[in-house]
Amino acid sequence: MHELIIRDAKIVDGSGVPAFNGDLAIDKGVITAVGRVTNRGHREIAANGRLATPGWVDIHTHYDGQVLWDPELSPSGWHGCTTVILGNCGVGVAPARPEHRAALIQLMEGVEDIPGIVLTEGLKWNWLTFTDYLRAVEDMPRSIDVGTQIAHAPLRVFAMGQRAARHEVATDEEIGLMRTTVAEALKAGALGLSTSRYLEHRSSDGEVMPGTYADLREITGLLDTVAEHGQAFFQFVSGGGPAEAEFMRLAERYASRIPMSMNLQQVNSAPAAYRRTLKHLEKAHANGGQLYGLVHGRTTGMLLCLEGTLNPFSDSAMYKALLQLPWAERMRRMQGWDVRQAIIAGSATPHEPGFQQWLWAALPNGYELGDPPDYEPPEERRFDHLARSSGRSVGEVVYDALLARNGSGVIYLPVMNYSWGNLDATLEMMEHPLCRLGLADGGAHCGFICDVSLPTFMLTHWVRDRTRGRRIPLETAVRMQTKDTAEIYGLHDRGLLKPGYKADINVIDFEGLRLHAPHMVSDLPGGGRRLIQTADGYAATLCSGVVAFEEGQSTGASPGRLIRGRQRAPSAT
Repeated sequence: MHELIIRDAKIVDGSGVPAFNGDLAIDKGVITAVGRVTNRGHREIAANGRLATPGWVDIHTHYDGQVLWDPELSPSGWHGCTTVILGNCGVGVAPARPEHRAALIQLMEGVEDIPGIVLTEGLKWNWLTFTDYLRAVEDMPRSIDVGTQIAHAPLRVFAMGQRAARHEVATDEEIGLMRTTVAEALKAGALGLSTSRYLEHRSSDGEVMPGTYADLREITGLLDTVAEHGQAFFQFVSGGGPAEAEFMRLAERYASRIPMSMNLQQVNSAPAAYRRTLKHLEKAHANGGQLYGLVHGRTTGMLLCLEGTLNPFSDSAMYKALLQLPWAERMRRMQGWDVRQAIIAGSATPHEPGFQQWLWAALPNGYELGDPPDYEPPEERRFDHLARSSGRSVGEVVYDALLARNGSGVIYLPVMNYSWGNLDATLEMMEHPLCRLGLADGGAHCGFICDVSLPTFMLTHWVRDRTRGRRIPLETAVRMQTKDTAEIYGLHDRGLLKPGYKADINVIDFEGLRLHAPHMVSDLPGGGRRLIQTADGYAATLCSGVVAFEEGQSTGASPGRLIRGRQRAPSAT
């Protein structure tokens, strides 16, 4: 008898081949048979024609802190993820000397919008080195697997102290310490190194994050160490312009020895520039490089709500005066005409340049997200169109959108990947053979972004529901977030439903798969708030053959493990 059998599933095995009907047998955490399984199982799951897919492999998250207090790594586990990789964008919490902890909290708070109180209350700081940090991660039971990267910002602070934050040039001794630390991290099991040149990545005190201005001597020293280790990954955020050109030069030198990725998005200032980057990727591969674009499966956008970090009316004196009221009373007062007009008038013309001024300039291009959420809304639903057609101001339209559903309305403000008013550019990037799916940012941007539902969106929108353009085949959508994402990080033991592979599996009711609107909860350490998004349709999610989630709820099982280094493909294949 087999330990577990999934019966009568529509198997989408992650390779991209057409789906087929069959069974899956699982023993000792791996898949042992695919097709028609005649033997019985100690336990059997009746799929009854539902999908069986590999568990999703999310290679771009920021669970660096949350991994130490949340065994479920929610919401990722709720959306079928069985492997997540953290330590992206050059930010993290290790290595960390005691005197640098406050600075690292400020960094995570500013760059990734993780409230400082959450990290202060949630982190035990029972590590100094990156190896210590891995031990702390490994010691905690968890539902799904976690892979790590060592991030440049904490690495630089570890080696240079305050000089790192002042962007001073690293000495030979300091670069030597950084290189030694990277080598130790990779030897202990880190999957790679990440860094950033993006100028908008700033700590909560407004300072550009350490490493942003590091000279090429420092960067190439670190990359030499990564190359010496062999096949560890390098993840880079450029922000475009000269930084992207610099990255391409680094790729010419290193991409034949180090798999590398850079964030790739459509930007409003140059809507077709991503195609030039795609040509660079093609040139690098033609010369033997392993260079990939990391792309989002929908827009990179902001979610604005009355309970969130960002709110168009935050600067209004009238709005501030209502914040101490109980929620029900606040909503009642905000419905009143005089209060409404005072809040709008006190916000629509910010006096000081900064975020609020930028926000009000961008609001005409925003949308009400709705429930169920629509991430590819048509032009006629844009706020400026609604204002013109209804005789209201944009501020009034926005105000009404936020008050929808008793104040739980959400504004959707696309920032990237929506320059043409649709997701066609996103589709073009996703389908390019040298791009990989990512940028969902699980664990980060707690108050104004909630993209961790991307794996579910890939099936609901791109495969089943899209009406504003071409859809993609189910088999392609599954391959994009299983085999493709696992392989570039050297995780060759997962991402496929084949004998010998790790039994990370989703059983999905495809027709019943639904995304709910994001909403705010206060479930983080210290009472910290975050936007979360749930889904219907995940009948079961298995990690290493153990059912970790049923109907989107944790079973309490802890099959998840820390991934230490690259993983070999099963020898049988």
